[in-house]
Amino acid sequence: MATPEKAMTPLSAMRVLEPCQLKPDSTETERILTVLDETITKLEMTRLIPRITGSLKRFARMLGPEITASLLEHQKLSAEMQHLLASPGAEETWRAREQRLKCSLRHILRLFLANPLLCQGLKHQVQVRASPADVFIKAFVEFRDFMLEKLLTSPAEEREKIQFVEEMSLKAEQNTEAITALQAELAAAIQTRQEEMDRKDKMIEDLKTTLEDLAKDRKAEIQQMKKEGEKQQEEELKAAQGRCARLQEDVQRLRVQFSALVQEHRASELLLRQRKCRAEVEIENWIQKYDTDMAAKQATFEEIHAVYTEEKAQLAQLMEKHALLLQEYSQIEEERKMLKQKEEEELQEQARRNRAATHIQATWRGYVVRAFFKAKLKKAKGKAKGKG
Repeated sequence: MATPEKAMTPLSAMRVLEPCQLKPDSTETERILTVLDETITKLEMTRLIPRITGSLKRFARMLGPEITASLLEHQKLSAEMQHLLASPGAEETWRAREQRLKCSLRHILRLFLANPLLCQGLKHQVQVRASPADVFIKAFVEFRDFMLEKLLTSPAEEREKIQFVEEMSLKAEQNTEAITALQAELAAAIQTRQEEMDRKDKMIEDLKTTLEDLAKDRKAEIQQMKKEGEKQQEEELKAAQGRCARLQEDVQRLRVQFSALVQEHRASELLLRQRKCRAEVEIENWIQKYDTDMAAKQATFEEIHAVYTEEKAQLAQLMEKHALLLQEYSQIEEERKMLKQKEEEELQEQARRNRAATHIQATWRGYVVRAFFKAKLKKAKGKAKGKG
């Protein structure tokens, strides 16, 4: 019995009973919980629809024209369905009307779910009597909580919890079996000692009866052999006293052993009761710690969720501003690109003009130089002719 207690230390028990975090760790888990929550909301609103249609004038202003018209159409379809159910031989019409009724109900639920504030207001104002639908909704809510616990508990944690509960049950069974066995041994020992004492008492009574019978049956012989009889009687009396003394000693010794066994079994029972009480107190403490941790983590989760919602709204605003700035930046970049292209074209045109001007200037200089040399050559030829 001591081995399982050493195997399951308080630290490991604390790890097994530690509550899992109340935060979905995957998108699939969030989607499943969202579907279950929406289904619960739809069930609650479906339960309210008959009461709303019964007092439609009262809630018309709150519902608005679209929802009111949808509810009137739904009420009309419900009346037609009841009439068809009462009249036999209209299965095809009944199925078509049933499909229309289902579509109408889905449309109404979409309108309600699109306005959460309206749903909350109707839940507070519409009074609904107890019905079998309440049992189904309650069972579905319990199913949602069960699914949440299953989704948030890993297979390893589930196996550890099951193993821990099984070990605790095995300990309780072992303790119960040990107490039962000890009680059976104690009862058997008491019964054995009592039977032995009864047997010895009966033996003493039989000896006394035998002595009395011998005295009555053989009175004549005793009288004749008085001296021998008295001597023999004294010897037998002494022997009987010795046997009685030994039997008394045995009885006293067995009573002492019996008392010792009773004390030992009571001490063992007290130890087992103390262990059981400690285990119950420890389990109660773990349960309280679990509730406290769950409350603290729930509060932390709500704070983080509020901060997350606020930051998400801020992020959406920043994303909108970023999109506008990105669009403006793209326009500015396009304008810069066009200006740069225009400048490059102007620079190319300027370079082309410079090259053309340079070429024209070079051509003009060449022409001027050639004209100068031609004129100078003509003068030289004229001077040569004059001399000749």
